Amino acid sequence: MRLAALALLALAGSVTAAHAAEMRSLTVEHADKQYTMRSEVWFDASIEHVYDVFRRWDLSTQFSSAIVESRDMEADALGRPQYYIRNKGCILFFCVTAERQGHVESKPNEVLRAFANPETSDFVLSNETWMFAEEKGGTVVVYHLHMQPKFWVPPGIGPYLIKRKLKNNGGDAIDRIEVIAQRLQNGS
Repeated sequence: MRLAALALLALAGSVTAAHAAEMRSLTVEHADKQYTMRSEVWFDASIEHVYDVFRRWDLSTQFSSAIVESRDMEADALGRPQYYIRNKGCILFFCVTAERQGHVESKPNEVLRAFANPETSDFVLSNETWMFAEEKGGTVVVYHLHMQPKFWVPPGIGPYLIKRKLKNNGGDAIDRIEVIAQRLQNGS
C-alpha cells in the first residue's frame, strides 16, 4: 500500500462511504537507521481492481493526504516502468518533504515491487512489495517495506513516533483504497 514513503509521514483524512477493509496485521520495526514494515489487509473488492489501485501511482494522492504529488513515468532504458512520489508531513515538531523515484516490477494481480533509486530519492533504501491473493470474494494484500531515509530523524523519539504514526493512520488509507477499487469495479 504505497505506505513506504508514507512510512515517515501521516496518513490522514476520512472516507464517507461504507466499507469493510480489514487491517489484519501490522508490524513496524526499527534498527540501524532502517525501518521495516509488514501488513496484511483484506479489501472488499476484486483482485484486478485492488491491484489496479496500487499499480497506478497517480492514484496515490487520492488515498493518502501525505502524498502531495505522484505520477507514473516513462519506462527507463531497460524498459522498466518508473514512478515518482513527493510526500510532505509532520510528526510533532519534525516536518519533512521526501521524494522517491524508481522503477517497478510486476506480475499482474499477483505481485508488485517498487525500488527507489537512491540517486533520485531522499532514501538510501526504499524497497516495497505487495502480494495479492483472492479470498472470500475480496482481495488480501500483504505488504512489505524496507527503507532507510537520507534525512535526519530525531534520535530516541523519532523512531517511536514514526512507528506510532504508521500504526495509527493506516486505517484511513486502506478505507480509501477500498473505495477507489470498488469505484473502478463498478465502472464509476
